[in-house]
Amino acid sequence: MMGGAMILTVSMILVKVIGMLYKLPLANAYMMVGKGYFSNAFNLYSPIYAIAITGLPIAVARMVSERVALGKYNDARAIYRVARRMFLVAGAVGFFAMAALAYPYAMLFCVGDLNSLPAIFCIAPSIFFCCLMSIYRGYYEGMRNMFPTAISQVLEALCKLLLGLTLAMLVMNLGQKEFAAKGTVFGHPAASEALANSMLYPWAAAASIVGITVGTLVGSIYLMGRHIFRGDGIAPEQLRLAPPAQTTKELQKELIKVAIPIVLSSVILNVTNFIDSANVQRLLKLTVAKFPEIIQGIYGKAFGLANVVDADQPTWIWGVYNTTLDFRTLVPTIVTALGVSALPAISAAWALRKKNDVQRSINSVIRVSLMISLPAGFGMAVLAREIMTMFYENKNPGMAAHATPILALFGIFTWLMAVSGPIVSMLQGIGRTDVPVKTLLIGTAAKLGTNFLLVSNPNVNVTGAAIGTIVFFFIVVAGNLYMLLHETKTKLKLTSVLWKPLFCAVLCAAAAWAASGLVQHFGAQIGFLAGSPRMLMLAAVAVAMAAAVVVYALSMLLTKAVTADDIEFLPKGKKIGKALAKYGLLG
Repeated sequence: MMGGAMILTVSMILVKVIGMLYKLPLANAYMMVGKGYFSNAFNLYSPIYAIAITGLPIAVARMVSERVALGKYNDARAIYRVARRMFLVAGAVGFFAMAALAYPYAMLFCVGDLNSLPAIFCIAPSIFFCCLMSIYRGYYEGMRNMFPTAISQVLEALCKLLLGLTLAMLVMNLGQKEFAAKGTVFGHPAASEALANSMLYPWAAAASIVGITVGTLVGSIYLMGRHIFRGDGIAPEQLRLAPPAQTTKELQKELIKVAIPIVLSSVILNVTNFIDSANVQRLLKLTVAKFPEIIQGIYGKAFGLANVVDADQPTWIWGVYNTTLDFRTLVPTIVTALGVSALPAISAAWALRKKNDVQRSINSVIRVSLMISLPAGFGMAVLAREIMTMFYENKNPGMAAHATPILALFGIFTWLMAVSGPIVSMLQGIGRTDVPVKTLLIGTAAKLGTNFLLVSNPNVNVTGAAIGTIVFFFIVVAGNLYMLLHETKTKLKLTSVLWKPLFCAVLCAAAAWAASGLVQHFGAQIGFLAGSPRMLMLAAVAVAMAAAVVVYALSMLLTKAVTADDIEFLPKGKKIGKALAKYGLLG
């Protein structure tokens, strides 16, 4: 299980690094307004994606892992064939649904702003290609082979970076050159540079999304080719000795039965984000219109520095919030790899009634999730100002000050968001797919209520959306974790799972804060990188991260928070484990 998680973790780190190389230049190219259009396209895409895709890959992975554990290899192959037909239908329906809903969505949920339409139409085909990829990802994950998923994710991200970034920059450069030469943007007159940029942002956002769609196509081609030329690893002898496969009708019925609660969970989560996004944007527009003096008092300087026209002010604020989400999702997405790898492992152990293995896996997954997310989140919180200044202040002057408190808030609670996915995966692995549906409904009601109360307050405005997200995850994680422990009769070893990683993470964050402060203080004293706050912040973050890694590693070893299981799956893990055990540094 941990070996598979390691493969997916490495691929997700690569994907996230590539993603940051993609998103950061884009945000600087089409500013916060274009970021808002980009986010609006994804807010419609996510619930349709969830309905078309989310449930079946997980159902396939769970059913295949159970069959393989029991030696029913013909069933595993039959599940793949049945799922392939279902995925293709779901992909086609999802594509046409998104294209059909684009205009009503823009009118109703984007408050009549049609500038998001180009981005929506460009991302719609990716639903079909994602369905193609999911056929193979779910099947190979059920076979406990994480390499196909990992490689396809990296290929997808590389296409997004190379093509999407190039096209977006090309659109902005061509439009700005035309305005400078003729005073028009793609043939339409623009009265000022600010209005010219406002006309370019929707098309630049759409161009960047073309790279995402092409990336899903490339990932699909890779997975299909791999399956054709390398197969799935099941030997002919295994198929010959295995019992005959169930009928197509029986497997379809079981797939749908397993998938429906998973789909419902994902749909609730994505529809919540969809409604929440639309509601936050609506409340922001009303707040900006109703309390212009207060909003100008908070954001006026940033509006002036960024040359934001009055009509784009709510979208600019929304874009600032969504920029912090790129960092908020960074650690949870990486930790999700633990859940993906845990699901087939726990499904197999549960099918074979190996309850000790299930309990051991639960403790391991939650412990490793916290070992990763606690220091990363706390470090993000104490370095929020430096991170936002380093990446954005040069091209988006004034936005870092407003993004910093939101990012710091998310950083403190990153651990809560990170453990949510693996806990849900483990519940799905033991067959309790109904539990996340119930907790998500309760969390959704709390989130929407919190947002309504706080976002409409002009002094809180978009920060209220961050608080609502934290309330949502607290309810969901508490409910799901309770049911997981209750169903599996598991007790968490709190000292090793929580208290030791928490103590070490606090030391890690303190080291990062102190190192960053010292670099900035002495840098200012001696004139180091004078006149370049961005480079000074880069130096501060680099030194802070190095100090944090050293302090965290030492504190984890000295408190014996690391176990032999945690490092055995690493390259030369057994050798490293023996060396650490020799000095009494393993728990």
